[in-house]
Formats: sequence, C-alpha cells, structure tokens
Amino acid sequence: MSIQVSPSPIPNSNVVSLTSTLLDRDDYLSGLLNQVTATKTEGWLQELCEGAANWVRHSIIPTTREEEWRFTDLSSLRKVQFNVETGNYASLEFDILPEAANSRLVFVNGVFAPELSAVSDLPSGIVVSNLAGLSVVEQEGVRQYLAQAEGAQEVFTALNTAGIVDAAVVWVKKNVVVETPIHLVFISVVGETATISQPRCLVVAEGGSQVTLVEEYTNRRGAESAEKEGVYFTNAVTEVWVGDNAEVSHTRVEREGAEAFHIGKTAIAQARDSRYTCHAITLGAKLSRHNLEILQTGEQTETTLNGLTMISGKQLGDTHSAIALNHPHSMSKQLHKCIVGDRAHAVFNGKVLVPKPAQLTNAVQMNRNLLLSSKARVDTKPQLEITADNVKCAHGATVSQLEDDEIFYLQSRGIDENDARKLLINAFAAEIINQIPVPSLREILLNTVNNLKSLTND
Repeated sequence: MSIQVSPSPIPNSNVVSLTSTLLDRDDYLSGLLNQVTATKTEGWLQELCEGAANWVRHSIIPTTREEEWRFTDLSSLRKVQFNVETGNYASLEFDILPEAANSRLVFVNGVFAPELSAVSDLPSGIVVSNLAGLSVVEQEGVRQYLAQAEGAQEVFTALNTAGIVDAAVVWVKKNVVVETPIHLVFISVVGETATISQPRCLVVAEGGSQVTLVEEYTNRRGAESAEKEGVYFTNAVTEVWVGDNAEVSHTRVEREGAEAFHIGKTAIAQARDSRYTCHAITLGAKLSRHNLEILQTGEQTETTLNGLTMISGKQLGDTHSAIALNHPHSMSKQLHKCIVGDRAHAVFNGKVLVPKPAQLTNAVQMNRNLLLSSKARVDTKPQLEITADNVKCAHGATVSQLEDDEIFYLQSRGIDENDARKLLINAFAAEIINQIPVPSLREILLNTVNNLKSLTND
C-alpha cells in the first residue's frame, strides 16, 4: 500500500505551540488527561500514548479568541468534571442494521463489548476487530498507521491518543471487495456522574479494495438515570487510509443525548486514483464539533463530502472541513446542509486548498442552510485558497427560510400547514440522506427527520 506521510499542508490553528504555552498550563485539561490515562498500556502503544500526553500537558483548550473556534464556546464544557466509567452492559439494546447484522463492532463507554458485536459474516481478506483482539503481526501493521494521520497534534486528537486503550480496526487487504457494510457502534451509557469516553477508529483500505463503513455515535440511559438526560463527553477520532485505486464509502452518524458534548476528528489520506465518499449526519448533542480533514497523497483522486446538520432547541452544531489537494487531476465535491430550528446555532467552515502543483483540479463546495425560526442562527464560511492557474473551482453558501408560497401551494392541495412544513423539510434533508448506501439506515434517518417536531416550532 503506497501511502506516504508528509508534513501537514493543512493550516490548523487548533495546533497549540509548545513554546507559547509552557507557562500557561491548562489545569482543567490536565484533569481530563489524568482521567483518560488512568488505565496503563504497554509496549509500542504506551510509547505512543506518552508522546501524545506530553503534548497535551503543554496545550490549552481552545477559546473563542481563536479563529477556528470563534463561534464555538467551550466554556460550558469546562464547567463539568468528567470521569471514566465502565461496566457490564451485555443486555444493552440498540439499532441493528439488517445489512450489517453480522458485521459490526460495538463499544460501550469506549470499551469493546464482544457480547454485542458480531463479525461472522465477513469474507477472507478483511480484518474487523478491536485492537486488543489482533494478532502480534496485525498489531505491527496497525502501528504504522495509528495516530499517523494529519492533525495528530490538535489538542482533542492528542487527548484521545494519550488515552488509547483499545480501538476499532477495519483492515481491507489488497484488491478485496467487501459487499457487506461494516457497522461501528459507539454507545455512551448515561449514569449518575458525568462521563468521558474516547472512541478510536482505524480504517486501512489497501490498493484496489472497496469497503462501506457506517460509524455511529449514540447513547442509552442507565437504570439509575432513566428519568433524566445525563451529561457526558465523547471525544472521537477516526483515521482512514485509502490506498491506490481503493474506494471507501463512509457514513458517520452522530445521535448523542440532549446534554452531551461531542467533539470528533475524521482524518483521511487518499493515495493515487482513490475514491472516498463521506456522508456526515449530525443530529444530537448539546454541543457538537466535527473536524473533517482530507489529505491527497497522490494524483487523480476523487473526494465527495455530503453533510447534514439538523438541530433545534439550544443545540450548537459545528462542522469544520479542510481538503488539501496537492496533486493534479483531482476532483472534490462537497455539499453540506443545515436545518436549524428554535434557538439553535449551526456553524460551517469549509476549506479547499489548491496549491500550484494541483493543476487541472475540479473542486466544488456548497453550503445550504434552512432556518426554521427567527431566532435560529447560522455562521457559514466556505473558503477556496488557490495558487494553481489551471483549475475549475467554485464555492458558495445560501441561507433561507421556508417559502410562504410553497407552503400555500401544498395547503391548496389539502395538506395542513404543519404537514406542509414537514414535507418541505423532509425534501431538503432527503437530498443528503438518499445518497447513503445502506437502505435501513436511510429509513431510520428519514423517520428521524419526520419525528423532529421541534424543528417546525418558532
């Protein structure tokens, strides 16, 4: 598999300079670090964790004074003391996708749950396992890729790396085509105390391979907290390595609880002639942030990013993407939609970097936003940074509300106003959801859109 790790071409103000913060240690961040590193690791993993922990010790949690975080205030996160909590949840119920009934890994509060997982329906040439379940030879292969993607020194990514005890690993061998979707489920069980979990995924698709991946974040309430929404923090990192002429279809669904904090990093490296598609769906959490970073390591790559954020109440949903196109003859297409109701706040910041070597690049980026309330808010900033002189690139953003004449038209056909609004919202969301390649997941998400009654309230 010909993937080379190169110095980061993606400007990232999340990276904190060690020299500038040696005298400005973040005590709250140090407390989080102590929690997630309480369980000790061994061997090469211990060395990896200690290196990341040293970085975190001299870092700070970003504030709104930093450009990349100016619309996402983490002060509410800092008010909560989080603890690592594990337990036995053998009877936990969750949505099982029929297409992946025997090809799923389940983690509960960041801990692998073998009794909830099933990997019996997989062809030869693919490894789907937790890190601890790999052979010594397989772990040596993982060592070459784990925590090697771009942005490893971003503070929350480094915090996740510092606390790695286990991880979900999907490794597809050369020229293997996997027809069955792989379902990775990360469940947070809410208890009496606020908890932190740090899911980690590593996906390696060797040259000529094909795989479909569903990555899901959700929650369930423990018996002791069945009558209330619990506070918890999910700090997730996923690394995807797409080899020469390989194809990865990746669906990421975030359906956290109403009082949850969710910060996720998805880092992708694309080799020559590779194809990567991401469908990122954000529905839950009090505060969510998804950092999506794509690094092109070879020419003639294809990248498709589809995103949908649906939030209401006082939710904040933040998506930051960066696509670094460093080689010629590449194509990237991004469409991110936001549906914002009540007093919710959506943020979109998308960067497409096209330096001089990336001649004959075709890059399109669009952010469309639908505000359902006079108090709903969106901040959008699509960006193109181009120094190449023979490219075809475009970007844009729109912000709108439901049109009165469209609602009136549906009412004139015998549909009441509330149902008319729902139909229009559903149609807006369906453009993204209908592209997801797993039929049962499409149905679940479309039903979720229909049942989000608060989206139609002003």
